[in-house]
Amino acid sequence: MTDQASQQTPQSVRMWFDPTCPWAWMTSRWLGEVAEARGFDVDWQVMSLAVLNEGRDLPADYAARMPRSMRMTRLVTAARAAGGDAAVKQLYDALGERIHHQKRKDDDALIAEALAEVGLDAGLAEETDAHDATLRGTHQAAIDLVGDDVGTPVIAVDEVAFFGPVISPAPKGADALRLFDGIVAAASIDGFFELKRSRTRGPRFEVPAEAEVEAA
Repeated sequence: MTDQASQQTPQSVRMWFDPTCPWAWMTSRWLGEVAEARGFDVDWQVMSLAVLNEGRDLPADYAARMPRSMRMTRLVTAARAAGGDAAVKQLYDALGERIHHQKRKDDDALIAEALAEVGLDAGLAEETDAHDATLRGTHQAAIDLVGDDVGTPVIAVDEVAFFGPVISPAPKGADALRLFDGIVAAASIDGFFELKRSRTRGPRFEVPAEAEVEAA
């Protein structure tokens, strides 16, 4: 690791995600690459767009997505209780591949496949409110850091958290590291709060190499 890399590696990095959010998915792909390159671990935490939007007057098409958000965030929270912290990222990866890359809508089937892929009990597929207190707690931890006028993703560099970064597509290689270093630098400025521009494109997902081979 270079001296510059060491200077840009914080003591802790956390990311809050909703498995159904395409923007969080791309941010997680970027952050995972940076973590591997810089040699740190990410603390993956769940927040729920369904919980965030409770009691809000939402457009009908967006409101229709909230039951899926609740189901998936309950599932990942249950996975943490059953399999520990490592199970969270493993299941998120398996779900996200099916939800975002494969654009699957058959939730019963994709959940069963994802659980089997990561070696978790198939019984976790049954939606239950048994872990809702934990889910709401991890969700609220993100809101306490950034406020309730945001969505997913949320990342925290040490004790400073931001909504975002919202990226499309996820940067790779040197670009991924430069973006991370910029966020670390912003987090070091006590008075920095917000920097924003309107999105001009939707989510752009990269197709995993193995999927390209299968398609060929």
